[in-house]
Amino acid sequence: MQPQQSNSVFLVETEKIVPNPHQPRHEFDERKLKELADSIHAYGILQPLVVIRKEKEVPTGTQVEYELIAGERRLRAARLAGISQVPVIIRQDTPEQVKLELALIENVQREDLNAIDRATAFKQLMDAFKLSQKDIASRIGKSREFIANSIRILTLPDYIKDALVQGKINEGHTRPLLMLSDRPEAQERMLQEIILKHLSVRDSEKLARRVAYDRARKKDDIPDPNMRTLEHMLSEALGTRVSIERKGPGGRIAIDFFSPEDLHTLLTKVTNQDVPKHITTLPDPLAAFDEFAKEKEDASKPIPPETKNEQPPSEDIPINQSKADDEDLKNFTV
Repeated sequence: MQPQQSNSVFLVETEKIVPNPHQPRHEFDERKLKELADSIHAYGILQPLVVIRKEKEVPTGTQVEYELIAGERRLRAARLAGISQVPVIIRQDTPEQVKLELALIENVQREDLNAIDRATAFKQLMDAFKLSQKDIASRIGKSREFIANSIRILTLPDYIKDALVQGKINEGHTRPLLMLSDRPEAQERMLQEIILKHLSVRDSEKLARRVAYDRARKKDDIPDPNMRTLEHMLSEALGTRVSIERKGPGGRIAIDFFSPEDLHTLLTKVTNQDVPKHITTLPDPLAAFDEFAKEKEDASKPIPPETKNEQPPSEDIPINQSKADDEDLKNFTV
């Protein structure tokens, strides 16, 4: 008997399930997939897949297959674990837009999509189904700004998007990189610095603002190719960003560093000496504040009454010496 389309759960052979053509997810972590396969092998699939039942005519008659709507990761892991049947919920045949929405919503809610796949799905909803950013936001429970910022990631060069998918940078790093979209060379150098120096998102944003400031400064200054050449030479020699600002016959040189380790490396290169690492270790501001607060608290404590203006006893005078009487004073001579 054919299963009726409902919210009931049925067992379906994995070989009869075909992928969702609108699956927004394209990257699957092999290690995590193996871990899920081991879990499924031990405990089974706890959450059913969602499919649509389809019939198509073949030379031998009618063939039934099930188009996957949600649960491709579980299906792949089940096949990897050698499971021949999986639990599914069979839904009514659905418009193509709804298929994409269902797959996207499941992945977004489970946080299974990487930033590129998610942005691509948002863009597909806009281009293929004419949905606005506001429409998409309301469907998946996110803000319109979240949708807009996600789609902006797709404008980055392929090598940056590859670094994001590979986990060399995170989604937060894309914001400062997008600030340099009109400067491809600076954008590429900045990506290298983020990866090689393990820069945080905050440090990356500071660096992007610094680049923007330098760009504005160079536009205002009279072009000096010699200074630009010197900046490049120093940057190559020190392994970090260097800027030179002329002021009359003199000027200033600014050298960027992003950690105590960076500062130690710079000092070693500049002085050509083995600089002790403790010199470049930055103090812990929280520890310094705690110490200051403790000193302030101790200073504000009232002095106990019995100890006010009390002088410590001399070691030469017994503490229990008795008070002199009148007879003693009468016989006292100098």
